[in-house]
Amino acid sequence: MADVSVDKKALIEGERPLFKASYGKLMMWFFLVSDAFTFSALLIAYGALRVSSVSEGLAWAKPEEVFTHFPLLYEFFHKDSPLVFVGLMTFILILSSVTMVLAVEAGHRKSKKEVAKWVRFTIIGGVAFLSCQAYEWYHFILGTTDGAYLVDARSFDGINVPGLDELSYVVMEPVGGEEGHGTPTALKLKDGSSITNPDYVKGILKRSSHWHSGVYAIPFKEAAKLNIPGLTRTQSVVVYPVFDNTGEAVGVRLNNGYPINDKKKVDAMIKTAATTDGGANLMANEYGPPAFADLFFFVTGFHGTHVASGVVLLIILLLNVNKGTYEKRGHYEMTEKVGLYWHFVDLVWVFVFTFFYLV
Repeated sequence: MADVSVDKKALIEGERPLFKASYGKLMMWFFLVSDAFTFSALLIAYGALRVSSVSEGLAWAKPEEVFTHFPLLYEFFHKDSPLVFVGLMTFILILSSVTMVLAVEAGHRKSKKEVAKWVRFTIIGGVAFLSCQAYEWYHFILGTTDGAYLVDARSFDGINVPGLDELSYVVMEPVGGEEGHGTPTALKLKDGSSITNPDYVKGILKRSSHWHSGVYAIPFKEAAKLNIPGLTRTQSVVVYPVFDNTGEAVGVRLNNGYPINDKKKVDAMIKTAATTDGGANLMANEYGPPAFADLFFFVTGFHGTHVASGVVLLIILLLNVNKGTYEKRGHYEMTEKVGLYWHFVDLVWVFVFTFFYLV
């Protein structure tokens, strides 16, 4: 039987590369196009939810009031710097694109030393961006110390609030256990009654959230299943204050974004209400409807995952450059492939930045 020689390079890259692009670069383009559809769908969903919320009269989050923290200025001088920090994040990512371009250009000249240098700078830019994003997420989740009020649901009598039960909680103070240490042996409701059955207390605690004001809160619809006597007297609603330029509360906003701007009613609501930390999570949002927080975490987190993956690819690329892998191959095409991915990640951030921070 005659020996058959196989050109492995021809099998991998094709005899006639499409559009003069190698197989590897072509597959990277396919991946990036498919990924672009995913990001497009997420941003379209964000736009649709925002438009529908505003059309229903619900207040949407204002980016210039949410993203105001800048390292050191906020911690030491308590100065707000609206959107300055996210501007810095954007600058860092764009600068990392420039260093990636320089790495690709050095690869065309087969300059191992310069490729390693510029890839190293790109890695630093990616890590810096992720660190900035972690700082931003931290403050977004933490919120402000007086970011929310626990208001008696009866304060809403005469106010047409759609879906009030959906926004209500049953608030309980722990009894018999120090806050943050050990499990409470009983729970005291707002009307003075107590729940002392250990199994009952344990079941409630599993379903409830511990608030920074030292109380436990369980959604009213969930609490209704527990057959607690006089439950409606213990209903509370979480509201978020809306301040004017002088720092005075001129209105409140419910968790779904429903605004109440009647100054007299607002004053009566918060006069005896307990304050607690605000912030944002997947269930509540000090700054606007929960949908804003849900999409913010998902979209920026999804993009951050791409940046982290890009940093891993860049580290692998740097290790191979230092080992001389691409000099042995006779080309630095891998730098171009990773560069395509990195530029895509930067381009997507421009759209995320526009949708979440500028519009």
